Amino acid sequence: QVQLVESGGGLVQAGGSLRLSCAASGRTFSTYSMAWFRQAPGKQRALVARITSGGGSTDYADSVQGRFTISRDNAKNTLFLQMSSLKPDDTAVYYCAGGSNWNLFTYWGQGTQVTVSS
Repeated sequence: QVQLVESGGGLVQAGGSLRLSCAASGRTFSTYSMAWFRQAPGKQRALVARITSGGGSTDYADSVQGRFTISRDNAKNTLFLQMSSLKPDDTAVYYCAGGSNWNLFTYWGQGTQVTVSS
């Protein structure tokens, strides 16, 4: 069982940066693939980025490629999402998620709001 708690969201102007963190409880964080998803008002939850358990492989949605970077610190049980060149379209609730492989995410955080003003 893994519990996930996101932090770092907030209000930022377009072109700005934010760094999201996801703190995981439990001793099995390093065995899970992890991901960031987001859900904008009126839209379905969508994958933003994902990373393998050891951090050796990452994958990004086309809309954030080159602007966002996913990373993890297994020693500190923490997942990160560095977001740069933010756009109003990036406004959403951001969720971290974990699972046994990066196509199936079983554990979810409660979400953190990111608002990008134009």
